[in-house]
Amino acid sequence: MRGKVVLLVLSTILPLFTSLQRTTSGSSPDAASRQKESQGNDNSHLLEVGKALKLRQVGPTPAEIKVISYNIRWRSGEQLSKLIKLFRDDAEIGNAAILGLQEVDRKKKRSGSTNTVKLIADELGLHYAWAAPPPPKPDSEEETGVAILSIFPLSDVHRIVLPNEGPNHRRRVALGATVRVGEISLRVYSVHAETRIPLDQKIEQLDAVLQDLAHYPKQMPAIVLGDFNTWEADAERKTNMLFNEAAFQTPFHSEATFSRRVLFLPIEIKLDWVWLRGLQFNTYGIDRAIGISDHWPLWTNLKLPNGKKKSLR
Repeated sequence: MRGKVVLLVLSTILPLFTSLQRTTSGSSPDAASRQKESQGNDNSHLLEVGKALKLRQVGPTPAEIKVISYNIRWRSGEQLSKLIKLFRDDAEIGNAAILGLQEVDRKKKRSGSTNTVKLIADELGLHYAWAAPPPPKPDSEEETGVAILSIFPLSDVHRIVLPNEGPNHRRRVALGATVRVGEISLRVYSVHAETRIPLDQKIEQLDAVLQDLAHYPKQMPAIVLGDFNTWEADAERKTNMLFNEAAFQTPFHSEATFSRRVLFLPIEIKLDWVWLRGLQFNTYGIDRAIGISDHWPLWTNLKLPNGKKKSLR
């Protein structure tokens, strides 16, 4: 009964709180052509790939890596500094090998025009990639983007403008990159799906990421993570069906990943996911002690195929 009430409240007031909430380089000809199709020549500035001035030292290939998914909701200033410290030292989300972030600003007034992903990468000594959708109007500020950061090098970076516009011609993107861990190549995607479109159109956005993955070998391990905005009554079932049919599994199911008070009502729903293909998870969790964003970070330690147990430090 409580779940039905929450869904009724969400269906009624979601347009209100969402409006308040949010105002490559390819290594092969095929990847390059797909990148051109998805972003257009005039939007190449909305993809950025780089690395820290001083990279963190990497030891021998590990047997296990930590992966984080977190919608940071355009944090900046002191909150961003606190978040960077957590990414470095926190018992649950600290010292990750791969981070997939959503709502990462660049050149936005609300975040002081900070290049957020570059700042995080420089502070943590990581490789990074960032992508944003085209702005609704030519003279608009850049839209908030998605990012992948890694202690390991990134290649075949691909910006994917997701199908189906949101309100006022708003678009959303995903970002794909190949992460090389020793002799193992992982395909990683950070996704931010639209909130205010019909559920079937949202599933089409997620499927666009799987269509990109289809250009890579079926035996290639893959991670698809991010804010899928799966708040509707049937969203969890349809999301599970889509990824299960593509041979993915997840350690996260119905657990809430988002918390906010709307019109004095506490709302906790599942919006964020981590999906795995060809990888086994050992431990995982949702760090609800971190209240920097209205989302909570998801973390999981993954066993690498044929890895030797060594420290990443």
